[in-house]
Amino acid sequence: MTMTHYMELLAVNQPWNLIIYMVIPVALAEALVATEFFTVFLRGSNAGGWKTLNKWIGIVLGFYFLGIFLNLLITVVPSIEWRGIADILAVGSYLSGVIPLFSIALLELGVIGKGKSTDEKMKLHFILLTVFLIVAHIAMIFGMVDPTIMGWNSNPNSHMQHMGH
Repeated sequence: MTMTHYMELLAVNQPWNLIIYMVIPVALAEALVATEFFTVFLRGSNAGGWKTLNKWIGIVLGFYFLGIFLNLLITVVPSIEWRGIADILAVGSYLSGVIPLFSIALLELGVIGKGKSTDEKMKLHFILLTVFLIVAHIAMIFGMVDPTIMGWNSNPNSHMQHMGH
């Protein structure tokens, strides 16, 4: 079976790439979701500790994923020979996760959303987190697809192999 570059990235240099590119960001994102739930559930009573933890997870995750994004954009993406639409969707969706995650960090640091009420900031936080979860799942789904299923031909004589050529 042929792999997308997304899966190949996670499969090589075991276990480090899996930990760096999947385990750490997913664990932090899941912790962010969990603390978000507790913050909303306990709103107005004992949410203080959960809200603080949520804020710091959001900042750490946003900057961590910005580092991943920049690293991959500089060292990996320029040399990719795309393996069809599944590959493009997987890598593109994964990399696009930087937009909502870094926006959460900027929101938590007060760089964006300055004039918004607490409820408006919470709504924006929810929206950004939801957008990240959607693009992350799109990346995972298309990343696990054999690119030949979506029309890519691993035959070097095929016109579909290199999307940009």
